[in-house]
Formats: sequence, structure tokens, C-alpha cells
Amino acid sequence: MNVQIKKGIVEVCVLATLRKAPSYGYKIISDISEIIEISESTLYPILRRLEQQQFLETFSRDFNGRTRKYYKITPKGMRKIDEFVLEWREIEMVIKFIRER
Repeated sequence: MNVQIKKGIVEVCVLATLRKAPSYGYKIISDISEIIEISESTLYPILRRLEQQQFLETFSRDFNGRTRKYYKITPKGMRKIDEFVLEWREIEMVIKFIRER
């Protein structure tokens, strides 16, 4: 898969995972790995970028005597998912056009 396409898809998968509930890095990797391969070295830069773009926000909670960083989707992040779905529908139409030629 093209690296840029995969990057965009992974970003939206991260946001979609957080749409259900706030989560932490390892759990996000676990959830997304069901459909697309992702590593910590891929995830954490994406999380930082999404936070900088205000698509998600962070907070900390204690867990078993350690502080765990959680990520929560913002309304702007929800809109990003909706925009991606609309764009993907356009891509599907282009693919259909190509296949029919």
C-alpha cells in the first residue's frame, strides 16, 4: 500500500478507535492491529501530530502505581473522520470508473 495513503488511513483508524472511548497507546495499537499493521514507532508520532492539529487531546490517569497517558478525540477529530469518509466515497467512484473502462 502507498505510504501516504496508509498514513492517512492509520490516522483515521486512530481517531475511529478513540471515538468509542478514550484509550492509551498500547490499547490503540492492539485495536488497530486487527485490521492494519502498526508499531509503536508509527503510532506515537501520529498521536503527537493529531494532538498538535487538535484532533485529539491527552490526559493522565494512575494505573497500577504508574501514570498512563490517555488520548481522547475532539469534535474536530470527529469531523476529520466524517471528511475522510466523504473523500473515500469519491475514491470508490474513481475506482469503479477505472474498473469499468
